[in-house]
Amino acid sequence: QVTFVESGGGLVQPGGSLRLSCAASGIDFSRETMGWYRQSPGLGGDWIAFIVDDSSAYYVDSVKGRFTISRDNAANTVYLQMNSLKPEDTAVYYCKAVLWEDYWGQGTQVTVSS
Repeated sequence: QVTFVESGGGLVQPGGSLRLSCAASGIDFSRETMGWYRQSPGLGGDWIAFIVDDSSAYYVDSVKGRFTISRDNAANTVYLQMNSLKPEDTAVYYCKAVLWEDYWGQGTQVTVSS
């Protein structure tokens, strides 16, 4: 059974930081390209960061320089360190395995507001 369990979201002021975690199971984690996807009300959803099995990372322009994706293959966990948060980063954040795109976790809500 493929599962993803996200955690670490919350309410933070603009300029603040959060670290999201995602524990994956049911996949050969170390071989999978993992990513973070966010969904904003009224704005739809987008992939924002990927990390390949060799730990090469890729980011969309809107988060580049502020967010860092990383992984711990021994723990089957992927992380997203988010710094310099902006109100437009408010969204539900999901981790996903690119080749298992039909599988979703419950997501974790990130709200950036003063």
